[in-house]
Amino acid sequence: MQKTILLTGATDGIGFETAKQLVELGHHVIVHGRNPVKVDKVVNQLAPINKQAKLTPLVADLSLFGSVETMIAEVKQGFAHLDVLINNAGVFNVAQANTEDGFDVRFVVNTFAPYRLTTELLPLMSKNSRVVNLSSAAQATVDYNALLGKRTLTDNPAYAQSKLALTMWSAYLGEQHKSTGPMIVSVNPKSLLGSKMVQDAYGIKGSDLSVGADILVSAALADEFADAHSKYYDNDIAAFANPHPDAMDTKNNQHMVETLNQLWQ
Repeated sequence: MQKTILLTGATDGIGFETAKQLVELGHHVIVHGRNPVKVDKVVNQLAPINKQAKLTPLVADLSLFGSVETMIAEVKQGFAHLDVLINNAGVFNVAQANTEDGFDVRFVVNTFAPYRLTTELLPLMSKNSRVVNLSSAAQATVDYNALLGKRTLTDNPAYAQSKLALTMWSAYLGEQHKSTGPMIVSVNPKSLLGSKMVQDAYGIKGSDLSVGADILVSAALADEFADAHSKYYDNDIAAFANPHPDAMDTKNNQHMVETLNQLWQ
């Protein structure tokens, strides 16, 4: 059965490899990227892989609140149902740390945007739908002043805190929607995969991207993840595991969700 799958950051790295696998399986992939030329190029690359699959381009800059809202409106207008949302897009080291909205771009792209997409697109999802959030082995206690744009962080702390923040809200919303769906899970696809982000950040080639794509496809489609509500999967050990201790405290996670909700009030 063909599923409709929204994949953010689908134009390179793990996202592109995941998109290829989903197209090979014959699904309808909504290919998101921030560069329209690159999105169209990727759609044209993917189209010949499987004529039974469907592809829809979607352009949005996830570092900008307004662009995220426009993206949400376009998805709601274009689709009556979403089977899977894969929040893959992420950033690490950037030339300009602060967005025009006054927040660290790592928090905006890695935490805020996927939260907003998930919560606003919930009406399109059913009990059997899934939300797969790209976490990381790099997780660090969140400085709420930094999250709210009141303090500047360097690359490593900003990235690690943004990924813990995402893991925290994933755990909380996953538990909240356990009986009604969708299933919400956070996944570390594997440390130091050969993505552009890893190459730019650490100057290393990294390992095979397909390892990360494999686990994202499994999280999106496999029975193994059908009841993974609120869980964290660590592909470094190929098993469900405990995330950072902060993400195992319901009150901490609730505080994170309440803080994120305030950003759009």
